[in-house]
Amino acid sequence: MTASTPILQTEPASGDTLSERAAALIERDIVAGVLAPGSRLGIVELAKRYEIGPTPVREGLSRLVSRGLIVSIGQRGFRVAEVSRDDLVDITRLRTVVEKEALRLAMLNGSDQWEAGIIAALHQMRRYIQRMQTEFREGAPEFDQLHKAFHTALLGACGSRRLLAAHSDLYDQAYRYRRVMMRSFDDSSGFIREHEALADLVLARDATAAQSRLAAHLRSTVDIVYPEPKGA
Repeated sequence: MTASTPILQTEPASGDTLSERAAALIERDIVAGVLAPGSRLGIVELAKRYEIGPTPVREGLSRLVSRGLIVSIGQRGFRVAEVSRDDLVDITRLRTVVEKEALRLAMLNGSDQWEAGIIAALHQMRRYIQRMQTEFREGAPEFDQLHKAFHTALLGACGSRRLLAAHSDLYDQAYRYRRVMMRSFDDSSGFIREHEALADLVLARDATAAQSRLAAHLRSTVDIVYPEPKGA
């Protein structure tokens, strides 16, 4: 998956190989929580489920191991990666390092076209949320795509395909937690304001403030998914 690929895609492109198709379909179901954390991934069962041969299914699973969504258990096959607070904290730590650097480079090198892309991505996400009102939630495919597109647009002018690929993989790993463990937002207007504030700092090329805001924004996922018990 490249950095520009949406987190969810119901059907891979027609030109993809069978192993790429298998990886995309398995990833879709992992991120959506259809394949639960820790569940065993049998080659034969998946081949029947997706109507793809066992060999491309195995190759697709191997692709997802490198992306952190699946773990290999030796001769016993594959399992969906478990979820835990420590793992999400670790994902967030690495994601912060990657995205802060990518954002710094994007603000340094970004053109008017890059700025227009950020504004357009923010507008599309905001309009979707306004249309959906109380139905605005995690797990809606259109929202997932728009949300990831906005975060990718912020970094799009960094000039490093590896940073963008790392961002995409880490985003999906973190987003799996939100998809599996959280379904709705209490305050859609607050969600919009947070992203608007982040975009404003980036467009102003205020590197220090933008990087700080981005880091806090990424950390908020941990707090949302694993809130501290009341009274703790």
